[in-house]
Amino acid sequence: MAATYESKHGIVSRPPYELYMAFTDMRNFKQMVPEQYKEGVVADFDTINATVQGFSIGVKVHERSPYTKIVLVDYGAPFGFQIVMNFDDPGIPGKTDFHIEVSADLNMMMKMMLGSKIREALDKIVDSMVAISEGRMPEGIDPSMFKDSPFKR
Repeated sequence: MAATYESKHGIVSRPPYELYMAFTDMRNFKQMVPEQYKEGVVADFDTINATVQGFSIGVKVHERSPYTKIVLVDYGAPFGFQIVMNFDDPGIPGKTDFHIEVSADLNMMMKMMLGSKIREALDKIVDSMVAISEGRMPEGIDPSMFKDSPFKR
């Protein structure tokens, strides 16, 4: 049975089409991987795979709904999951209501161990996108990771 997790909503200071376009190409995510892990990451337009400490996980784009939603699914992962990134129009010009939904096939023990951590991670991603879009660097993030990033303003 799949566990479902939803992030908070964050108002990102970018229009939906800009945010969507940055997330639609999986190669953009490789640019944000810390240098010490890049060797284990392989990406193309539709997929990204990473191997860290012998553990391999991948995602692929399952659906692209221009400027509103991107659905990612597991691709060579040890368990099934789906990630939905939502780019909603909040009715404020130049802004996006960004939020993430994750459903994962986790056993009861994994749900208990990871449930709150998954939700915290999703909220941190949303908070980071809001901060970056406002010209602030999120806490614990190395600014050099974004020097060539499409997420940079």
